[in-house]
Order: sequence, then structure tokens, then C-alpha cells
Amino acid sequence: MTSTFAALGVPAPLVAVLEKDGKTEAFPIQQDTLPDTLTGRDVLGRGKTGSGKTIAFALPLVSRLGGTLAGGKRRPGRPLGLVLAPTRELATQIAATITPLAEAYNLTTTTIFGGVSQNRQVDALRSGVDIVVACPGRLEDLMKQGHVKLDAIEITILDEADHMADLGFLPGVTRIMEATPSDGQRLLFSATLDNGVDKLVRKFLTDAVMHSVDEANSPVAAMTHNVFEVASADAKRDLIKKLASGTGRRILFTRTKHAAKKLAKQLTDAGVPAVDLHGNLSQNQRDRNLAAFGSGSTKVLVATDVAARGVHVDNVELVVHVDPPMEHKAYLHRSGRTARAGTEGQVVTICLPEQRRDLGAILRKAAIAVTPIPVTADSDEVNALVGPTAAYVKPAPRAPQPQGGGRSTGANAQRKRASRGTGGFAGGGSRSGGQGRPGGSAGGGRSAGAGRSGGARPAQSRSHQR
Repeated sequence: MTSTFAALGVPAPLVAVLEKDGKTEAFPIQQDTLPDTLTGRDVLGRGKTGSGKTIAFALPLVSRLGGTLAGGKRRPGRPLGLVLAPTRELATQIAATITPLAEAYNLTTTTIFGGVSQNRQVDALRSGVDIVVACPGRLEDLMKQGHVKLDAIEITILDEADHMADLGFLPGVTRIMEATPSDGQRLLFSATLDNGVDKLVRKFLTDAVMHSVDEANSPVAAMTHNVFEVASADAKRDLIKKLASGTGRRILFTRTKHAAKKLAKQLTDAGVPAVDLHGNLSQNQRDRNLAAFGSGSTKVLVATDVAARGVHVDNVELVVHVDPPMEHKAYLHRSGRTARAGTEGQVVTICLPEQRRDLGAILRKAAIAVTPIPVTADSDEVNALVGPTAAYVKPAPRAPQPQGGGRSTGANAQRKRASRGTGGFAGGGSRSGGQGRPGGSAGGGRSAGAGRSGGARPAQSRSHQR
């Protein structure tokens, strides 16, 4: 089968943008869907995360609008293209992929999501924007306020529809879709069709063509699963530090926001700079930490399941389930952060003896066959997986703090001084103070080092597709 974008019918200006970014060969989901989407057909694309869906829908989106518009018919509050995504992080990264393609045709793009002031979004809509990448909640708010109308939408894309269903967004998605013209082109991409996604397909897609990427051809097939069983909480703590200390990008998943924040701080204090991502962070903090991780200035991201779908960063070599997930779909979504875009990746689940039975049930439902291996942090299996480790970064000593000043005297001053020690990996001061922590945890919303330069758009590795 032909695998170049040009041979698949992608317009020359977009082929040039892709080639400039090192993208010349189409992935299976792109090869399958582009001949239909570029001719205006409604398409249902099924493929696991990392299969190249963003490029698969970005190309027909820009091609359709660029061929008829080229920036010449822009109207305030009436975009022509709409992409719906379940999370702020995913919306931001989709827009980052679409923007350079759109610029080839003088098309403008903006993001719409909650958690930040709506003023910038309203201003962008008022000035006229061609493509909107939005989360359903904030988009509905702006529709109700009269800032945006969807009656001019020519092409609508639902990305990760199954995750929107998991988050309870389908009623809002349905109302949004009903506000778009029924004769527009519609593309829906999803890993599964459960939880009501099939109803969206039947209601809004017309004579749709379905394309699925089977496991044998999917880039996700290059994922290796490991279960490391440890004897105690102390052994688990040592293993976590060892797994985090490699030189490549790695994501560590915890069940709770508190655990993610605490673990990121513990790793940083132990000389393994890490940033966290969870629901307690402000949007600026999330953007800063994602930028540090995406750019590679920080190699370790500690996250809750909020990141399992929303973080699309290439070249993540290892995913660690610090806490086994609650169910098999979460396992697959977390694990899908590695082995993306044709690369290989490793997945490790850390298991205590009392978790063995529940984890076994989760893996069976996920169709993952793996035999647990008893390990310590120094086991050969762990060393072989981690490879070279980053150099230890010792926290800089703090200058003595002056006494007095009213607020830091007595017992309170002693507590503050105690919290500023170097601490062990399991220690717990309220601030990290270590060198090289780019983003920091949610703590006080402050960062040191490289994290200050993080922008709103997470940097991506440019050697692979998104």
C-alpha cells in the first residue's frame, strides 16, 4: 500500500509542512482514512492511542477549509472547523499539531477550554477564527453567552470520543453536534465504541466508513509489559526511585493527587528532578510542567489518571504504574503514553503481595499476558530495563536564615529549618528547594530553573508524528 502523504492525495502545501517536520511516511490509520476523509466522507476511525489519529484528522480538516476559504471569508464568532477533545492538555496539543498546517493556508486556530479566563477566547472568536479546538464544557458556556455560533461549521471532529463518554461529556457533545449543520462532514476517532459512543455514530455520521487499525499493524504493538513484585513498602520506594532515574522520558502514575505531588517532590529531593500533573494544579502550573516534560528539560512526570489521555508527548520510553489502576481501561490508557508513533516502549506495574490478585484480574481484562517477577531495586531485570541513570543532583545548601522578623521564631522557626534539610527519598518537607526542578509540584505555584520558560504550549519532540 502507498504510504507517502503525497500519494494519498494530501495537498502539496500540507505535504511540505509535514516534510519540514520530518514526517514523510503515513501510519496505518492515516493510510486507511485519508482517501475517504480528503474526499469529504464521514469516517469513524478506531485506533489505540499513539496510532497517529491527530495527523489523520488534521489533514482533511485543513485541506477542506484551505481549499475553499484560504482566510478570505472569516466571520466573527462563526468558525468553520471544530475539533472536540476531552481534556485541556489534549486540546492544546491538537492545536499545536494543526496550527502549522493551517498557517499554510492562512487559516487561524484557537483553543477553548475551562480552568482559565474566557477573555482571550472571547477576543479570538470576536476577531474571527477559522478552526476551534475545544473542550465541550467551556464551548457550551460560550455558545450560551452568544460569543460563538456553530451554524457555519463545515467539518466537525470528535477525538477520543470514548474518553469523553467516560467523563460524562456525551450530553454536552450531543447538544454541540446538534448545533452544527447536518450536511457538514463529521469524523469521529475513538479507541472503543462503548458507553454511548455508538449512539453518537448512528445519530451524527452519515454513510460513514469505518477504519480500524488492528493490533498487528499498530505502533502500540511495540509495547512491552512488566510486573515487578516487591516485598514491602520500603522496597517499593527504592524501586520507584531506580525506575525514575534513567536518562529517557518516563511517566509515573499514582492513584491520587496528593500522592503525585508528594512523589514528585520526593524524587526531586533525591536528585531525580520531576514535575507533577494532577487536578489540583492551576492551568499555568499544568502548562509549565508539561512544557518542561515535553521539551525534555525534565525527564520525569508524575501524574494521576488526568494525564492518561491528555498527555501526547513523543519518545516516552517508560511508563510506571506506581499504584495499579482501578480497572483495565485505565491501565491501557496510562500505558498508551509510551510506544507512540512507531517507537518502542516499556510498561512496569509495581505490585505488593496483597495487590497480586486484583492486578491479575485487571491484566486479564486488558488481554495482557505477563508473569510477575519478584525484584528489588538492584535486580538484574530492573537494571536491564532502566539502563544508564542520570547523575545525582545534590540539592544546594541553603544559606542560614536570620532569626527574628516575628514569624519565624521559636518552634515555628525550628519546624521551618527542619523542613529545609536534604531529607531522604521518603522525607516530606513542604518545599523542594533542590536544584534543577523545572516545574515543581503544586505547592506554592512557584518554580525554579528551566520551568520558568515553559509556555502554554507543551513542546513536542519533532521527530515523530502526534
